[in-house]
Amino acid sequence: MIVLVIGGSGSGKSEFAETICMELPAEEKCYIATMQAFDEESRARIAKHRKARSGKGFETIEQGTHLEAVCLPAGCTALLECMSNLVANEVFAPEGRGADCSEVLKCGLHHLAGTAAHLVIVTNDIFSDGVTYDPETEQYRKILGEVNLEAAAMADYVYEVVCGIPICVKGEKRDFTDKNDKNNR
Repeated sequence: MIVLVIGGSGSGKSEFAETICMELPAEEKCYIATMQAFDEESRARIAKHRKARSGKGFETIEQGTHLEAVCLPAGCTALLECMSNLVANEVFAPEGRGADCSEVLKCGLHHLAGTAAHLVIVTNDIFSDGVTYDPETEQYRKILGEVNLEAAAMADYVYEVVCGIPICVKGEKRDFTDKNDKNNR
């Protein structure tokens, strides 16, 4: 099963995605962390996410670029946190692939989906502000949009998280926190 969780910054999407992962059956749970620490703000964010997932049984895989190189245990539940960071790293970081990374990122998603029993993908909604940005940022937004479209097409479920409230926009709405729901097993 593939679940895409999208929302704005600070919307609660990461917490919701972790909740989904905790309810999905799998011997192993992997957290694919894509944020690279390049300043105090990013280091603080990384620390916040590490603290939030501590004690939840995730094996953390730090992967800022080259998603196709991730080696997951077969049949695991994997959380990709988050696609918008991964795209930024691929486009702008020296070890990334630059502006021609869209297809490689899509292949990376298919690679993860082919190994994991369950894949939960977190991404940001950065498309609603109506602002035109500089050409480099617009290129980034275009690539993220293309990759988000692929992830949504692959997904069994798509949730948009708004102010901490998950709204199901694809698939039959599920309560991932209901332990009595036989579909969660």
